[in-house]
Amino acid sequence: MSAKVVLLDIEGTVCPISFVKDVLFPYALEALPDTLKTQWDSPQFSKYKDAFPSEYAATQTAFTSHVEDLMRRDVKAPYLKSLQGYLWERGYMTGELKAPLFPDVAPKFASWTADKVQIVIYSSGSVPAQKLLFGHTNGEPANLIPMITDFFDTVNAGPKTEASSYEKIVVQHPEHPAGEWLFLSDNVKEVEAAKRAGMQSYIVERPGNADLSEESRQQHTVIKSFDELANAEH
Repeated sequence: MSAKVVLLDIEGTVCPISFVKDVLFPYALEALPDTLKTQWDSPQFSKYKDAFPSEYAATQTAFTSHVEDLMRRDVKAPYLKSLQGYLWERGYMTGELKAPLFPDVAPKFASWTADKVQIVIYSSGSVPAQKLLFGHTNGEPANLIPMITDFFDTVNAGPKTEASSYEKIVVQHPEHPAGEWLFLSDNVKEVEAAKRAGMQSYIVERPGNADLSEESRQQHTVIKSFDELANAEH
């Protein structure tokens, strides 16, 4: 593999989309009422509450309704992603939550690290939420954070479908020009944005992901496992 840096999406790329939709989202909604009841006026919770639009941060009822609405529509609002990470923290710490990585992920992290290939994460989930996920996986080792060079989200990089976001990420690591980066994602629009920024980029096709159009298959390299990277087209 010619890339010196691998930039990774999370959902549908390193772990199933179902983990987020069927495990993490319900966990956050279940944890929310007690969190609001016990922490609504606490300084610890204020930074999450105050990040919400004022009309939704006025009462617990309005706050809850807004969170439920955003999650139902899967709106990737940065203030929601920050709150979700906070709500998930307890679950990861107690062992109730553990990220189910695809089988090829943890071994490939180890081989990339051994080959001096840097691993960087870019997800719409907040950076704290990303660190919780990679710190508590079903992989071996369970904590993959020591192998990861950097983390980016929509706050410190920008929207994932805009080329400028990928350009901003590259600027943070000037020792590697865009052409030395490989971005892997299940999202065609994200792959196209990364390519416009000068990166190499492939679509990752995993079980449970949305079906790809024939046009997407013709225009982009598609892999089903990180183990296929050695044979992928450049």
